[in-house]
Amino acid sequence: MPRSVNHVASRAKRKRILKLTRGYYGARKNVWTVAKNTWEKGLTYAFRDRRTKKRNFRGLWIQRIGAAARLEGMSYSQLMGALHKKGVEINRKVLADLAMNHPEAFKAIVDKVKSV
Repeated sequence: MPRSVNHVASRAKRKRILKLTRGYYGARKNVWTVAKNTWEKGLTYAFRDRRTKKRNFRGLWIQRIGAAARLEGMSYSQLMGALHKKGVEINRKVLADLAMNHPEAFKAIVDKVKSV
């Protein structure tokens, strides 16, 4: 008796992954083994970079706060130390947003903690 193989399911699986690799360069988009390996590697990068993104944004926030603090005559570390000493509970993300979009509010916070 001939062996029964579910070609419908296996073809659908291949088509699904080849659809996900649309837009890739060269054989990465249409050669099954290459496309599958590229897609799997891409998932690894996505997993890794979801964590890296958090580090990158924290660094960006620190740079923005530092630049705005320098305009007010303080360094980043002096500002953060003064905030902690005064007990002002504001995170870097919000502080960076204030520094970029609402400089008068950022200045008010700096003036409040300068008198430590």
